Amino acid sequence: MEPEQSNLAALFPSVAAQLRIALSNLHLAAAQLAPADAREKDPQLDARAAILDQSYYQLLRLVNSLSAAAYLQNDDPLPLQNRDIVSLVSDICARTAGLAPLLGLEVRFVCAMERHVCALHPDTLEQLVYHLLSNALKFTSAGGTVTVELRRSQGHLLLSVTDTGCGIPPERLPTLFDRYRTPLEQDPLPHGLGLGLPLCRRIAQGHGGTLIAESHPGKGSRFTLSLPDRQAGTTVRDVAFDYAGGFNRTLLALADALPSQAFLVRSQD
Repeated sequence: MEPEQSNLAALFPSVAAQLRIALSNLHLAAAQLAPADAREKDPQLDARAAILDQSYYQLLRLVNSLSAAAYLQNDDPLPLQNRDIVSLVSDICARTAGLAPLLGLEVRFVCAMERHVCALHPDTLEQLVYHLLSNALKFTSAGGTVTVELRRSQGHLLLSVTDTGCGIPPERLPTLFDRYRTPLEQDPLPHGLGLGLPLCRRIAQGHGGTLIAESHPGKGSRFTLSLPDRQAGTTVRDVAFDYAGGFNRTLLALADALPSQAFLVRSQD
């Protein structure tokens, strides 16, 4: 990374902290102006408030990306703990599958294992899976399918997210995981800061794994995470990493992909 970019990345978390305070105040004020009981009685108020909620979650995602910029410069391994990866991924898929019909899409989870304990960092792995799902939903037209598959292979766990969307141009693939892409290389709005996929690759590396992308324009894309199939020692400690900040993790992670209807009060019952 160039020195100027490194200095900018170091500034991002400070900017994010200040924005997070302002966003919290805005969210509190919005909740007071349009409380849940009033929204339940007034569909028009609920629809307007849903747009506000979605905008809040989208901004919070941007703030999280700013916070993650410094993490991208850190090569240290993540503190891993033994968790059931099947349960973690299946829960994410179930929550996403419940919202996918709003886009006219289907989300499937394919796994022959009922349970499998391995060393992972739950919060960051969840963030990675949600980001891949968000991209898949965003770039797949109505009627399409997003398939998440988890399997074991030669001492590794392979987690793939495959969509039937528009695909990625071949010239984009070599730089897909690069940081700070130029505006001309960005995805259509809302595209964030271009840090999502670099962060996903960093999370994979923090687990001692890899993340690769395959795509065929017009037919879809597949992102495959490969993790060592191992368990953590008893001395490994976890650290707090709540990227959702106590808010609905699914709505936050998929805010850029979902329609505003997902943020209606009745949609969250």
